[in-house]
Amino acid sequence: MSEIAAKAEIIRPRLWLARIVPYLLLQVLIVFAVLLGLDLLEPRDPDNFAVSEFSLREAGITRPVTLPQFTASRYSLADPPLYSGQFEFKADGAGTTWSVFLPRFSNGVEVAINGVTILDSRRDPTANRPDRNTPEIAMIPASLLREGGNDISVRLFVWGPLRGFLDTVYVGPDAALRAAYETRKLLFVTLPVVFSAWQSILAVILAIMWLMRRHEPVYGVLAAAMVLGVVQAFLTPPVPPAASSRLATVLLSSAPIESALIVASAVLFLGWRWPRYGVLLFVPGIIVIAGGLIAGPPLPRILFMLLGIPTVGFCLVLMAGIAAYAVFRRQDVVSIALGSAATIVLTCWAHDMLSVFEIMPNERTFVSRLSYSALLIAIGAGLTWRFARALNQVDSFAGQLVARVREAEDRLKASFAREEARARAAALANERTRLMRDLHDGLGGQLISIVALSERGQEGTSITDAARAALKDLRLVIDSMDDIGGDLMLALGSWRERAAMQLRPHDIALHWHVTTPQGLPLHPELRPWHVIQIVRILDEAVTNAVKHAAARHVTVTIETRNDGEGPYGVISVADDGSGFALGDDGEAAGASQTARGLRNMRSRARRCGAILELCTGETGTRVRLQLPQVFPDSDATVS
Repeated sequence: MSEIAAKAEIIRPRLWLARIVPYLLLQVLIVFAVLLGLDLLEPRDPDNFAVSEFSLREAGITRPVTLPQFTASRYSLADPPLYSGQFEFKADGAGTTWSVFLPRFSNGVEVAINGVTILDSRRDPTANRPDRNTPEIAMIPASLLREGGNDISVRLFVWGPLRGFLDTVYVGPDAALRAAYETRKLLFVTLPVVFSAWQSILAVILAIMWLMRRHEPVYGVLAAAMVLGVVQAFLTPPVPPAASSRLATVLLSSAPIESALIVASAVLFLGWRWPRYGVLLFVPGIIVIAGGLIAGPPLPRILFMLLGIPTVGFCLVLMAGIAAYAVFRRQDVVSIALGSAATIVLTCWAHDMLSVFEIMPNERTFVSRLSYSALLIAIGAGLTWRFARALNQVDSFAGQLVARVREAEDRLKASFAREEARARAAALANERTRLMRDLHDGLGGQLISIVALSERGQEGTSITDAARAALKDLRLVIDSMDDIGGDLMLALGSWRERAAMQLRPHDIALHWHVTTPQGLPLHPELRPWHVIQIVRILDEAVTNAVKHAAARHVTVTIETRNDGEGPYGVISVADDGSGFALGDDGEAAGASQTARGLRNMRSRARRCGAILELCTGETGTRVRLQLPQVFPDSDATVS
């Protein structure tokens, strides 16, 4: 065991080096690439038209300066620094338009040619933010230019903790200066707006994802960070001496909160728990916001310089460390991409800090905001990619589930088919049993009677009647086997013909009444044995009218009724005979054969789930058979 532990201790450092060293080398390459890119992307201004020699009057003192040049930080616009210089103008006869081009300045400028103001950047609030690096260009009216020397003056309006800065001023043909201005505008105005627009769209997407998946707060945290970034990008600060909104000042100073939210989203994105002491990361931003709400400007700007910028840098270093740890533990593409994005932003932040502290005096170009938006977009893209991958996994699982459900459905269908075949076989066997019993009870009894009559030497008439009864019973069984599709009216139609033939020799008239258009309801569950029981009940009613009632008319009424619970059929057989007496139990009194016939009718009705009612008196007998709404599948419950 000790040898295994020793080997494990040796393997772990090697694994750590194998994972972290390539990652660190990649980050070093990224740092060099960013620095090289910043140098290559720095616009090249037309030096042929540079005006850099000025005299500066500041605080009552005039001295010569060479641009670019820094001035002291100020919180008052009274007596701004004034740069005065000259440029040469030579008319070429072609009416060429000249312009003044200012690549960089902090915070606002006012440019005058020969004593006439042609540019005041304070009219454009977006041009007065140091982090924007917004260039300005203004065309000089031809009436102001004179051959030879011309005066140019630049007032530099400075507000805030940063020192004022004025880069080299360029004066020359507009065609020669416009290209440099458009390049700077593309890099420092248009591109940040595009990034911020992407950021706002991604913020909406992430907010929707968070609303749909509340158990994953990483989407909501990152959406909140992106919203703050978009607000800082699009909200224009008030330009002094205009009244300053405290809310605008607070929102423009919310970068520390945004950085803390980015760290929180990275921790949650990597699947780790946010520590309790992590709330301390938001304290500097809260202090900056509280200072802005309580005191107003310029306190938020001062607090931002003292607390906000160091907090942003600390958060970036923390992000790089979190990403490096994630790469060591997980070794996945998302962690590497997150760490690379943090390295890019951290490098740009270091570049900006060197400019702020004038370690690079001629590089007052801030790129942190631009790279910060790129970091947010990179993290949002990573989250969206993870969400899309999760959706793909869900779709794959759903596809597998659908395949398994189809397999289960196929097995169930096969099982159902087997059960259905088994049920059909059982139903067929039951039908055979019932038919055999009906044949035994009906046809069998008739044949035994014929044999008995033959053995006794009875007359041919008795044997003939018995044979006809047997034939009638056989026809009944055969007719009941016809496929009537649940329509009992078809079976009753055949029975009507047989009943009419039975009544005709006795001069008894058959009256047939169907009171409803549909006759009887359809019953898909109707079986042949149901038909046999119903027809035999009707046969018994007609036979009783012929043999015992001395009737002259038999009326059959068929109707469909509905008492609110569903339709049901009713068949009535009434005669105008003498009737018979009923006992207290509702059975026929006296004649044992009639009583036995009534018991058989009631038994057959119960087997079908029907209700049999009998009314008899001096005016005749009426048998009323109320059919069920649904015929039973089995008669095993018959008492």
